[in-house]
Amino acid sequence: MTQHKDLNKLTAAGILISLGIIYGDIGTSPLYVFKAIVGGQRISEVLVLGGVSCIFWTLTLQTTLKYVVITLKADNKGEGGIFSLFSLVRRRAKWLIVPAVLGGCALLADGIITPPITISAAIEGLKTYYPQLPTIYIVIAIITFLFFIQQFGTSLVGKAFGPIMFLWFSMMGVLGIVLIAQAPYVLKALNPYYAFELLSTSPKALTILGAVFLCTTGAEALYSDLGHCGRDNIRVSWVYVKSCLILNYLGQAVWLLKFQGETKDLNIHNPFYEIMPTWFLIYGISIATIAAIIASQALISGSFTLIAEAVRLNLWPKVKINYPSEQKGQLYVPSVNWLLCAGCIGVVLLFKASDRMEAAYGLSITVAMLMTTILVSKFLRRRKYPTYVITLFLVVYLTIEGTFLFGNLIKFVHGGWFTLSVGAVLFCIMWTWHTARKIRNRYVKFVEIEDYYTIIKELSDDNSVSKYASQLVYLTSANFNSEIESKIIYSILQKQPKRADVYWLVHVDVMDEPYTREYEVDFLVPNKLIRIDFKLGFRVEQQINLLFRKVVEDLVKKGEVDITSRYESLNKHKIVGDFRFVVIEKVVSRSHSLSLYEKGVMELYTQLKKISLSEERNFGLDLSFVTVEKVPLMLADPETVQIHRVK
Repeated sequence: MTQHKDLNKLTAAGILISLGIIYGDIGTSPLYVFKAIVGGQRISEVLVLGGVSCIFWTLTLQTTLKYVVITLKADNKGEGGIFSLFSLVRRRAKWLIVPAVLGGCALLADGIITPPITISAAIEGLKTYYPQLPTIYIVIAIITFLFFIQQFGTSLVGKAFGPIMFLWFSMMGVLGIVLIAQAPYVLKALNPYYAFELLSTSPKALTILGAVFLCTTGAEALYSDLGHCGRDNIRVSWVYVKSCLILNYLGQAVWLLKFQGETKDLNIHNPFYEIMPTWFLIYGISIATIAAIIASQALISGSFTLIAEAVRLNLWPKVKINYPSEQKGQLYVPSVNWLLCAGCIGVVLLFKASDRMEAAYGLSITVAMLMTTILVSKFLRRRKYPTYVITLFLVVYLTIEGTFLFGNLIKFVHGGWFTLSVGAVLFCIMWTWHTARKIRNRYVKFVEIEDYYTIIKELSDDNSVSKYASQLVYLTSANFNSEIESKIIYSILQKQPKRADVYWLVHVDVMDEPYTREYEVDFLVPNKLIRIDFKLGFRVEQQINLLFRKVVEDLVKKGEVDITSRYESLNKHKIVGDFRFVVIEKVVSRSHSLSLYEKGVMELYTQLKKISLSEERNFGLDLSFVTVEKVPLMLADPETVQIHRVK
């Protein structure tokens, strides 16, 4: 955890890193937000000024107050994100798993729509030059390349993100200032009256709200990337980012007000590009494209982190996770990478243009924000904030986000169904994995290990039984060192009695803190039966093979255990005995004792198990030293079976 101690320090480098990895999504929203607000409506002062006012107050109440001021307080040992937040509050109520899983799935679904819409909106700027240009092929090529390079790590590219995004925000701010100077009266749009006037008079108020929400879709990233940048760096950099965003939106408003009473095709005449001088346009499109790629990269990396946390928290099937560089937080999940890639290309082929993607965008992220609101309220209660403060927080943000949800639901038939469908599939996977584990644990039988101390010691000393291994290691799920699964005792004593010099029991406990890496040793029978409890944070790679050997080395150095081979020919030369891991794989048998719902869960779980990593691979064990024993997990009680003997 010491690696995080400097993150909360306010530094110029920290601010620059924040600009590079946090604000990609929210920072590229000016490419399409005003297009979505105006739509095909006739341009009027009420529509334009009201639109800017809605954007300003959404960024102020939703992004600044909720996320930057309040939610960033909920740091889990320096880490943020919905699963970090869940780890902080999950002991308060079991039902909190529901908003955590819903929020996580919504964020992953958002990861499929953000790269296509941001890259498409940027590339479509070329239509200013070439109206008939088929941009769809360029977008697919960029997305494919982006996902292809993930396997090599992005640490080198990542160092350039900060300066590029600083250039991007500065460019937007300067362009906005130039236009505002031509019509300073546009600043009156910051008055909330204009937002109220638009929403109270427009027959398309809910549709407009759904479009306005797009300006804050990247707010969750502010919290998710807390561990990469630190609270103070995020808060200070947000002041600059928000200022540049508002200036650009005001500049776009000035351009739109020149066409009052008209309807403009904003897909051809995107206000974002129209406020650029003609000579600068090609540079602006290039910078916008790079910014869109950076925004997509940040979201892809966030998806990898989210899945890795879900795996550690037993909310997702075990999948292969690679670490392509030494940089903190750098990881690569091949299965998720190519699923996201296929999803993003599918979105481009399905919707073809960014204006159509806007309909699919925003609905899932609204759900994620609502779930974060629920979890943050529990965090505030844990921190003993006054009840009236928590109630006010819930009322304000459930109202705001509930309204945005209704605004986005209008988009359902036009594309919102896509992200909700993706989110629903992801929820089924997470919920099945979580629920099946609870069902399986219900049928795992534990026995008192103390009852077997004598027989295990006698078996170890019994030369009439051929030695199975010098050091025999079992992975146990028993939370208490006084217990052990009956299946492990069966494996040692009955299923080919396994004689060993030393028996080891290894238990892994996933902690609520992100980067905990501790262990405890309990000598149940000195130099015969030893239990090691690993306490690993939910962001720590579970390399049990390496961790176990490190612990054994430490015990040997301290003289607490002797792992020298007991064979006379090897012992006199001080040769270390062999190690063998035994993994008990519980195979689910058919049962009549489960409800229809539970049978469905277990059936889906069985299918998911087929495509997930095995236990031995998930724990990073050396497969040449592993024996996997399949044992039936009896879901039916034999005592309930009636059978009669006949003559």
